[in-house]
Amino acid sequence: MTGTVREEAPATADDGWRPCSSERYQLGEGARWHEGRLYFVDLLRGALYSRAPGGGPGRSRREAGLGVPLGAAAPVAGRPGEWIVAAGPGVALLRSGGEPHWIARPEADAPHPRRMNDAACDPRGRFWATSMAADAAPGAGSLHRIDRDGSAHRVLTGLTVPNGPVFDPSGDTLYLADSARGLIAAHAVAPASGELGPARPFVRLGPDDGRPDGMAVDDRGRLWVALWGAGRVHCYDPRGRLCAVVPVPTPHVSSVAFGGGRMYVTTARHRLADPDRLAGAVLARPSPVTAPPVACYRPDLR
Repeated sequence: MTGTVREEAPATADDGWRPCSSERYQLGEGARWHEGRLYFVDLLRGALYSRAPGGGPGRSRREAGLGVPLGAAAPVAGRPGEWIVAAGPGVALLRSGGEPHWIARPEADAPHPRRMNDAACDPRGRFWATSMAADAAPGAGSLHRIDRDGSAHRVLTGLTVPNGPVFDPSGDTLYLADSARGLIAAHAVAPASGELGPARPFVRLGPDDGRPDGMAVDDRGRLWVALWGAGRVHCYDPRGRLCAVVPVPTPHVSSVAFGGGRMYVTTARHRLADPDRLAGAVLARPSPVTAPPVACYRPDLR
């Protein structure tokens, strides 16, 4: 990795980060900016939350709960308040206060317990969700694609702790992290079918860099990576060169998003023997970076 390393915005004494609310989550994940609100999940609690910017130190709004681990959610186009979620052993449609409608449960019959992990939609309206072994067994993870007609496809196997997934603004490139291996790969995506090209190594992180977790792509096509265990967010240009490092004042940084003139990160208390006061907080700081609107799932109603 080459190139000038600089801060994304001028740092203050505490790097400008402020908690968005009073809660501390066990495993915050899946930050998404959508229609003027920040949405995120507490994975282990199985709940989806939202927060309006500038809402003061009060509590976030609980949008829905599933009773099983909830890895990530994406809005459904044309259906306000409805989400497609990667949760438990599969993928479901969910409305606030309602029961989940399961589209697929690809890991329900796994020989050893598995659960869904991170997920996102591509710009063409398909939903991509990762899964992993409950004990993070090497090679037991997969990437699944839910097409607009609701059909489910296991498109990659042999992963361990897959995170991301995110797409460049055109939707022609998928970035996928395998956190356990410290590797971020890039795949070409066939526009019509969603078929993936071979993995191309994009970034390989060293043992002192933390583990790549949730990611976001900005309007310039740069990849922003939350680094679990390192208390940092890295930014890479489309050629994989490190171009920005943003310190975060707690170690387990799990996802990143941009919206409303701010940069947001989720963090976790999970697996910290002595959590600091900001561990598990959703944090925000002013940022000039802009990003495409969060992609929605677009069910084919024909």
